[in-house]
This record gives sequence, C-alpha cells and structure tokens, in this order.
Amino acid sequence: MNSSSFAFQWTPATLCVSGLALLLVCTLSWIAWQRSGHRLAVGMLELLRIVIVVLTVFLLNQPETLQIFQPSERPQIAILVDRSVSMDTQDVGLDESNSDGLQTRKEATSRLLQEEAWSVLGQGKEISVTAFAGDKSDQTDIFAALQAARSDNPNLRAIVLASDGDWNTGQPPVDMAMRLRMEKIPIFSIPVGSQSRLPDVELLSFDAPTFGIVDKNVRIPFTVESSLPRDYVAQVEFTSTDGSKLTQQVRVGAMGRTSDAIVWKPDRVGDYTLKLDLPIHPEERILTNNQREVQIAIREEKLKVLVIESLPRWEYRYLRNALSRDPGVEVACLLFHPGLPKVGGGNRDYIQTFPEQREDLAQYDVVFLGDVGLQDGQLTEEQCRLLKGLVEQQASGLVFMPGMAGYMSTLVDSPLEPLLPVILDTTQPNGWGSRTPSHFALTELGRRSLLTKLADTQDDNMQVWENLPGFQWHAPVIRAKAGTDVLTVHEEQSNEYGRVPLLVTRTYGSGKVLFMGTDGAWRWRRGVEDLYHYRFWGQVVRWMAYQRNMAKGESMRFYYSPEQPQIRQTLALSANVMEQSGEPLSRGTVTARIVAPSGQTDIVQFTSTGTEWGSFAGVYEPTESGPHQVTLRCKENNGEIQTTVFVQGASLEQPGKPSRPEVLEELSRVTRGKVLAKPEVEVIVRSISQLPEPSSTIRRLQLWSHPLLAATLIVLLGLFWVGRKMIGTI
Repeated sequence: MNSSSFAFQWTPATLCVSGLALLLVCTLSWIAWQRSGHRLAVGMLELLRIVIVVLTVFLLNQPETLQIFQPSERPQIAILVDRSVSMDTQDVGLDESNSDGLQTRKEATSRLLQEEAWSVLGQGKEISVTAFAGDKSDQTDIFAALQAARSDNPNLRAIVLASDGDWNTGQPPVDMAMRLRMEKIPIFSIPVGSQSRLPDVELLSFDAPTFGIVDKNVRIPFTVESSLPRDYVAQVEFTSTDGSKLTQQVRVGAMGRTSDAIVWKPDRVGDYTLKLDLPIHPEERILTNNQREVQIAIREEKLKVLVIESLPRWEYRYLRNALSRDPGVEVACLLFHPGLPKVGGGNRDYIQTFPEQREDLAQYDVVFLGDVGLQDGQLTEEQCRLLKGLVEQQASGLVFMPGMAGYMSTLVDSPLEPLLPVILDTTQPNGWGSRTPSHFALTELGRRSLLTKLADTQDDNMQVWENLPGFQWHAPVIRAKAGTDVLTVHEEQSNEYGRVPLLVTRTYGSGKVLFMGTDGAWRWRRGVEDLYHYRFWGQVVRWMAYQRNMAKGESMRFYYSPEQPQIRQTLALSANVMEQSGEPLSRGTVTARIVAPSGQTDIVQFTSTGTEWGSFAGVYEPTESGPHQVTLRCKENNGEIQTTVFVQGASLEQPGKPSRPEVLEELSRVTRGKVLAKPEVEVIVRSISQLPEPSSTIRRLQLWSHPLLAATLIVLLGLFWVGRKMIGTI
C-alpha cells in the first residue's frame, strides 16, 4: 500500500438535510433540558440524542476510506515459440514475389528464442522465453502452452505467440484466449509459413499384415498422396531383408491419393523388414517422406480344421480333398451318416465323436458345418453351445454350408442361431433347385474382398467369377442380417429384399462366420482342376484363422482387433489362457507389457470375459506409429508370449502442410492483441512498448454500510430508549 485517504460521498441535498437535522436536534434538546429544570439525567439523555443524530448524519454522507496500492512487481512478458515438426517446413517466403532462399519456419523464428534479443524490453519488464511442442513433436497443443504461460507468470502482462497455427491436440486455443481476455492479457501473434501446400509426393502408408505364411503370397497395400498439379507415372521399388526386390509402376493422381498393392511371396521363415521406395519427383520440395518400412513375421503354417457333415455329398468330398492336400492345413472330419449305426470314415482324417471337452475343441482354428442340424444322431444342444463359445471366445472361424437335406434349418432354434449371418426360410428347408445353372454376382464389397479374389487384378477377377461353372441349387435364404457383409448374390433370383445373398460374412464375438448358400463350389474345378476351388477355400481358412494365430504359445494365445491398428485408435486386446493341465483358466492375473518405439512402457491389466473358455480382454490406445513390443504374462501358469504389434498411420505432425494463420488471428482478436506480419523483434518490442502501464489498485472501505457502525447505531438507540424509561419521560 502506497497511500490512504478519507472522504465523503456527499451531495448538496444530503449536506442540507444534515445541517437542518443537527440544528433541529440541538434546539429541541436545549428546550427539553430547560423544561426539566436542568436535570442532569435529562441533560445526559439529550446529549445521547445529539450523538445518535450526529452519527446518523455522518453515515448519511457516505464516508469511506481509500487505499491506493501501486504494483511492486515488474510486469511479465511471455514469449512462446512453436518448435513442432510442422515448423520444419521450408516455405517462409513462398508467398512473396521472390521465393529464392526459402527458410524453414523454425529458422524464421529462431531469433525469438534468444533472450538477449529482448534486452530492450528488459528495463522494467521480466521476459520469459519458452519453446513449446519440442519434446512431444508428434503433437501441438497451443491451449496447454498458453495455460502454462499464464500459470508460470503470476504478473503476466502480454503473450507473444509465434507458430504456424497447426494445433492438433488438446482443447481449442480460443478457450484459453477467452480467459486471457477477462484478465486483460493480450496475445501478439506471429503467423509463420505459407498457406499454400508445398509441391510434394508422399508415401502415405505401407500396411503389411502382422504375419505371413512361407510360400504364400502376401498382399501389402500402399497409398501415395500427391500435391502436384498433374498426373505422372512412378516406379516404386520394394525390398526385403532377404534380398528380394520387386518393382511396380503406379500412376500417381494429381492433387489426391492413389492406392495400390505389392504382392510378395516369402520363401523362408523369419522376421523381415520390408521397405518401399517412391522415386523423388523433380518438382517436389520435401524429400524425406518417400520411403516407409514395416516389419512382418513369416511362419510355417499348420492350421487345424474340423469338417462336420451328415452325408458325403460332392461338396463335402471335394472340400475335404482340398483341405487335406493343403500343406498348411491339418483336417479332421466327422461324418454322421444319418440312418447308419455308426459314423462314417475310414482313414486318419476322420474322428468318431464330436470333441466334447472344451480344450479338445479349442484346438481347431476353423469349423466347417455342413448339412447337419440339431437332431438325434447329429448335433446336440450342448455341442451347439460349445461351437458358439469357440467362435465368440476363442476367435475361431465357423463356415455354414447348407445342403439339399435341409438339416441346417433346425439350427434356427439352437444356440447357433445368433451366428447365422442370414435369415432362412424354415417353410422351405430343402432350398431351391433348377435345371439350368445359375451364377454368382459379386457385390461392390465382394469386388474388393480378399476372400473373393481369384485373380490378381480386379478386371481379371470379375471375368473369373462371371465364367465360373454355375450351380443348380441354393439355400432358402430370405435376406442377410444387419451388420453382415454380402460378398455375392444370386445373379437372377430376388425377393422383396433384393437379390438373394449367397456368400455372406460377419464378425461374432472374437471370431468370424461365413455362410455359403450353394453346394456347387466343387464344380469350379471343371477345366482348371484345383486353380480356383483350392484357392478360394484356402483363402477362407486363412482369413478366419488369421486373428487367433497372431501370437500363440503352449498355454496362451494373444490376438487383437483391428488387425492393422492405426495410431490413436483404441486397440482391443484378447487372450486365451489355459492352465498347466490344459483346461481353460477361469480366473487369473494376465498382463501385457507394451513398449512403444520411443521406449515408453505401458502395462495393460486384462480382465476375465469368459471363464468357461479362459478368455481375457484389455484395451490399449497407441500414441506412436511403428513396432510395439508386447510381452503377455500369466502369473498362474507362468506362461509368456512375446510378439510385435505394428501400428500404422502417419504422425499428427508432418512437414509440408499449409500453415493456419486464421487460428492465431482469432487469438489476437479475442484478447484484443495484434497480429504481426513478420517475426522481427524490433516490431514486436514497439508493439509491446505501446501497452499502458499497469494501473494502481484502489481499495475502498465504505464506512456508511459497515456492519460495525450499524450495530453501534442500534446499541445507542437502545440505550436512548432505556434511558427515557428510567427517567420517566415515557
């Protein structure tokens, strides 16, 4: 506090009323004392009356004390300079007439980080220089930078903000600007960078699956993004650590994205690093984003498949042959043969009974359910429930393959009904046949699906499906259920819901389900032998078994969804854990230790989701792209699995993107600051020097409304009333 004073807030009216009141009360008191014969008690009482009136008149003129406080601390100026990855863009000067000698955004603002440059402001002001978004260059949070500047500087007077405005995380910066405006703290913003995107061709993504199978083609899609004004043809080069090289021509579209894929066939087991190079175009300015690397594990494959059928129809026979001749598949067949005293079979591929124990059934990756149903001599209610749990909790696949006997219609009233991807017409259980062959028609989704890919190019694939031998029977399908994917429909037959769906897939729980609505796929061998028939069913088995075989050990299995996770996308982690005796673990402590590419470690605690099948689940949200090392452990069985999860996607912060000056302009407008065209210290100093000096703080104590004086007046009035009673004037 520097000074204090006392004052009245009187007006001419209150002053006149005060004078008249004092004159009147003094006159009346004198007359009353005279009439009492100058009694001492009356004189004291009248004196009290005068004191009360004097106090009332005093309060009527609103007395108050003024305390003036001068600021004792120096005003603080916060200098905030963006140091994120987007500030590496070399485009400062691009919008000017002479674009030679372009600077990066960091170079253009580098002088602002030198504290000696602000020495002119140092007299009477305290300067703090801060570079933000430098330690977490994958993201820019302008709101947090402004909030930190306010909390670190209690006597903050102004903020100088130099950035390209490309904030991509945190709350909107304007929310913090509103708070600063209420505190009268202006923001002097300095937008840097060009609003025009630099000419560039970027290899945006190169998405390999988690693992592949030796001697099997691996399809690896990639995406190229171009900001060039015209199309051109580029030849991308693919290399792997085994020394193999592939080249492929791609027509890169102008001002947009182009997607294509590399098909690679590994010949050895192991962990590979794959690299894709995009040639540098002469016109592009950014030369660091034309290459990407991914990791993939190549394994020996041994998938276990169970085929359950009633009668050995042609579809079953050819399917069994296709699976048994596949070197990566171990097939087991259960043939019920209704009407015969025992099940069919004759070689080592056949089993005599349905696997009743959960641990026995859990070994199968895919189950083919042919023309069988819920009835004597075939499936039981408990077996249907076990198959449902196998798909839902163990991530296995289930293929429905109905037949002319119509046994599958009885599954509508079984635990397997929720898994059926279609609604069947139970009034026509034997389906529909015709003398003339019918054909499949690929849907738009089917044209893009890997399941229906029977040729290397989309045009050739369409031609293959059009020329496939036809079928003469199809299942009594009414329509596909909601949430399913229809890959093919009947070329001619339709109902009130549209064309009859024939090949339908869906996800149920952790596993996958496929419905094949005809029994004529075996005819695809005509003229081409096993070319399309074997390829189709091989793709089905591997598509269904892919997820549950991502990582497995003797007593644990680990998988996740989605199969190709993106950065900042919630990843659903699943694990199936067995006890040392082989039975599913009902309760246990299952944890995953995840190490990101930067070295940051997270521990994910799994919770039990299905005690019957030993199913555990957890969630994880990756914040970095690249390989994440995962170690899954179970305390109860001492099991451990180590695997790698490769997170796709580009970083939030990328050089070459246009600047966003409108963000900084809004901050200055809201806080009533200024937008400075160039990051020149002298211009900024002049702008800050024009700020008014901090005003003094005035504290008023209004005595006329002070509760203590009001209480004093009430006490005096009470004494006056009591005194009148005591001397007998009332």
